[in-house]
Amino acid sequence: MNKDIAKIDIDAIPGERWFPTENDFKEEIDLYWGDWGVASEVEDLKAVLMRRPGKEIENFDYEEVRFKEPIDVDLFRKQHDDLAEIYIDHGVKVYYVKEQREDRPNALFMRDLVFMTPEGAIVTRPAIAARRGEERYAAKALSDLGVPILKTVTGNGTFDGAMGLWIDKHTVVLASGVRCNKDGYQQVEYELKRIGVDNIIHMQIPYGHAHIDGLLNIASNDTAMIHASQVPYDVCDALKRKGFKLLEAPSQTEAKETLGINFVAIKPGLVVQPEGNPRCKELLENNGIKVISTDFSEILKGWGAIHCVTAFLKRG
Repeated sequence: MNKDIAKIDIDAIPGERWFPTENDFKEEIDLYWGDWGVASEVEDLKAVLMRRPGKEIENFDYEEVRFKEPIDVDLFRKQHDDLAEIYIDHGVKVYYVKEQREDRPNALFMRDLVFMTPEGAIVTRPAIAARRGEERYAAKALSDLGVPILKTVTGNGTFDGAMGLWIDKHTVVLASGVRCNKDGYQQVEYELKRIGVDNIIHMQIPYGHAHIDGLLNIASNDTAMIHASQVPYDVCDALKRKGFKLLEAPSQTEAKETLGINFVAIKPGLVVQPEGNPRCKELLENNGIKVISTDFSEILKGWGAIHCVTAFLKRG
């Protein structure tokens, strides 16, 4: 026998002789990443990501960044702190984006930057040029915390996180409009379908409005509040077929100006709502929803409220 051939036979490299572990990523988040994940707007709120307003609110042209008017810096921060304290008092862990550009006063509106899923966060790409770059620091904070980043919206896509609203683990209202273009919509839609969301309810945001959470929000497992004239019939019909009672905001002023629909559920049937919305509050309470009111009048000057400043990291 040829000695060279024998040598090759002896030293033949074996196969690796193993097979990969094939299980669902969601099953391993707690083990390798942390206790993160969201597939609801109302299940018990456990952790949130916020941005306490920093130097970025101390000197800016309010008209250039779409604020209504100049702000009182100290009061602006106090109202944000008061909301964080409400969360903490109810057992919610509050994490912060500690770094941010000094020319981005809108950066406190964290829901626009992060849309959380059961498998991790979708980092968005804001539609407003004056907000671009905020998402970089949101991504850094998520990474530092150990929150998996499922997707970053790229290419020509634009998507604000408040253009998505969880109904249940298989159902999401996903909106298109001035804050989410076709490319951004398709990128997010693809990721949601990939992780098992098989019922995506499209919502067209009317001209003159920004996000879903100013028009539609969930207060409990069977109760939603809507700005009735601005929510498409098909969306209302889909929610009713899911068993939701639809409460129509009784005041256009409260819906549009003081953002009475822009609340956050701490748990099913308990919401935090901006003060100055007595009619919306009464309607919620008359339908079994407990309401905590907090002064957000200064932050409202930025056209955002409680749901806007809160990125959910863990529910349920």
